[in-house]
Parts: sequence; structure tokens; C-alpha cells
Amino acid sequence: MEEFVSYVIKNLVDIPDEVKINIFDGSKSSVVEIRVHDDDVAKLVGKQGRTIKALRQIAMTVAARLGRKVRLEIVQ
Repeated sequence: MEEFVSYVIKNLVDIPDEVKINIFDGSKSSVVEIRVHDDDVAKLVGKQGRTIKALRQIAMTVAARLGRKVRLEIVQ
């Protein structure tokens, strides 16, 4: 999951070296914390939150195939 999220986000932002992803696994769910450069937050969120909503939907679909739940959070 980490590699997938990292790959997608690094291709969206202008400064891919600043992307940091932390995953906290629970018994049935995971929380993915995403840290990007301050200038890239707007790109990651997108207009009216469309980009992050799409990323969350894709991550939830991948996690559902693995029998888990996932939550993406942008942390600054």
C-alpha cells in the first residue's frame, strides 16, 4: 500500500523529494499520513478537494481487496 500511495503522490507534486508517508496499522484498518512540501498541499488537495477524494477512493478500493480499511490524511 505504501509503495502505491507514494508512487501516485510523487507523480502529482512538484517536489517529490519532500513526500513522506507514514502508515499506522491497526487490526483491521490503517491510517496513512502524507506529508508534502507546503507549496504542494494545494496540488494534492485539488479544486474543491477532488484530487484527495479520488486518492482516498482508490486507496479504499485497494484496501477492500485486501480485507482492510484505510484512511488517508494530509499532515502538516
